[in-house]
Amino acid sequence: MGRSSSSRNGRKTRARPVPVAQAVSPLKIGEAAQIVGVEPYVLRFWETQFSFIRPRHARSRHRYYEPKDIETLKLIKRLLHTQGFTIAGAKKHIREIGLDRLCGAPALEVREPPKSSATVNEAGSATVSPTIQRTLASIRDDLRSLHKLLEG
Repeated sequence: MGRSSSSRNGRKTRARPVPVAQAVSPLKIGEAAQIVGVEPYVLRFWETQFSFIRPRHARSRHRYYEPKDIETLKLIKRLLHTQGFTIAGAKKHIREIGLDRLCGAPALEVREPPKSSATVNEAGSATVSPTIQRTLASIRDDLRSLHKLLEG
């Protein structure tokens, strides 16, 4: 993916990725993908899933990404790949918190765990509400019935 160029002594050298802060001109999709750390097809797919990803298109239909776009793409990668959000979950999280706030947030932001209806007693075992116990018992009975049907 990296381009090579000739140095003064005639040896081939690999082009180093340009930090986003130094990127003055808009980047093509391959360059943006390299900075974000994904393949170009991933950026194209994310465009279909996240309506706020709208790189500028030239007349040639090439995509050009500005530094702000790169920061947004890095946020999406962090949410999906590092923090384990689904695409739907990432969309919801961005909608609730706000894109501008999240892009300025530190990279190690931690989500609060979901509230559970189970509690832990003094012995260290979980206790579950009676409603959940009834639901689980019903599911267990259904599974036993299906198992009997499959056996016989």
